[in-house]
Amino acid sequence: MPKKKPKLKPDTVLKNYWNNKEQFADLFNAALFDGRPMIRPEELEDVDTEESSILEHREYAESIRASRDSIKIRKKSTAHGVELVMLANEGQEHIHYAMPMRVMGYDYGTYKKQYDSNAGKYKTEKGLERDEYLSRMKKTDKLIPVITVVVYYGDKPWDGATSLHEMLEIGDEFSEYVNDYKIRLVEARENNLKLHNINNVDLFNLLEILLDRSMDRNEAKEKAIRYSEEHKTDKTVIMTIAGAAKCKIDYSALEKGGGGMCILFDEIAKEHEARGEARGEARGEARGIIETGHDFGLPEDAILGQLQKKLNIPLQKAQEYFHMFGKPV
Repeated sequence: MPKKKPKLKPDTVLKNYWNNKEQFADLFNAALFDGRPMIRPEELEDVDTEESSILEHREYAESIRASRDSIKIRKKSTAHGVELVMLANEGQEHIHYAMPMRVMGYDYGTYKKQYDSNAGKYKTEKGLERDEYLSRMKKTDKLIPVITVVVYYGDKPWDGATSLHEMLEIGDEFSEYVNDYKIRLVEARENNLKLHNINNVDLFNLLEILLDRSMDRNEAKEKAIRYSEEHKTDKTVIMTIAGAAKCKIDYSALEKGGGGMCILFDEIAKEHEARGEARGEARGEARGIIETGHDFGLPEDAILGQLQKKLNIPLQKAQEYFHMFGKPV
């Protein structure tokens, strides 16, 4: 009996799409350079996506482990030698309210990995100034810069922070002295990217249709299928949309053209319906916990604690439920 072919995971499909150098370069040219071909596919080389480092302090050492979605190094020959820059792509299905900090951590891991590799060359003080030896880095040593682009695939407008400053309570008198960290965000649902790669064009055009909440679902389905048929959308694009939507389906069943898009759209509709039902159940349970708490005269902190424990949710979500259903009159 032949072995059953394992199904691909949504994350794997999405990463495989952006591993394509033509598509990767086109995305970064659109996100960074308004579509100008500053980055060429032939200049890109793959880099290990695993970023692990140790954050050291006097009394403890904390391991930081992170895995990039996709990262490539761009090597360009110039009159002064070879110019290097690392380009990383991170995909997000949901809004992440700490995204600037998360990207900062990813980028730090990439820099730390470079620093550790460079520091390994200096095991003795031979040929080094004292400060260089203590730094494990020569004054002339340079690290490769890192640029991260976040692609958000959710159907809600991004209302999270896009810079570290937006996450801070900071007075005007101190703001110029607190270092900021900004992210480069692309919203798949609505963007003005100047793309040239045909697969990227189809990908973002179809995502814009499928993520449009204002459009009737049947109308959106017909529009997406019609677009897919007219543009002869490649199978990899349809599979990638399924990956972005986290659809747990057999990707081998997706066929090129309208048939594949029809299967995909129906699956996305089921996923959204299931999530809606789950949210409804959670809200109903939260309301019951809050009303019971009020009936017994429990303080707000106690009710929030019950919400977190019984629904397994963070404090922020518990507070949302508490304010959503209000206090008793």
